[in-house]
Amino acid sequence: MALNKVSASVHFVKRPQSVGLDSSETYWVPNTDVYVAESGLVIKVELAGMRKEDLELTVEGSRLKISGQRPDGCRAAKCTFLVMEINYGAFESVIELPPGYDLGQAKAAYQNGFLRIDVPVLAPSSQKPISVSIPSGEG
Repeated sequence: MALNKVSASVHFVKRPQSVGLDSSETYWVPNTDVYVAESGLVIKVELAGMRKEDLELTVEGSRLKISGQRPDGCRAAKCTFLVMEINYGAFESVIELPPGYDLGQAKAAYQNGFLRIDVPVLAPSSQKPISVSIPSGEG
């Protein structure tokens, strides 16, 4: 069985000069899983050490922007790192969803360091197609 990457239909966009992030400011992109479930698309973002009040979710058409700032309140002012693998400071992740999902109805929950966003499948339009008849005119 072949495993297809979800990234073929979901695009992560890294934009260092986005609104709210100064071009001189360093930033990082959190680890993110995106997968399709029965109910729709699930986006799961690893954001340990964050408070939900420090997260910002913005919908722009078919794009979902997740941004915020992770503080490092435990580090001593003067220290020398031997290993540094945890990212702190400003972050941003922009995910462009494929057609067929309704970001306007998405639900987000933050628990145990993970942000989970459930994006339902777009409901079929309840409008029926309108038939238009154009009378043939003489002229």
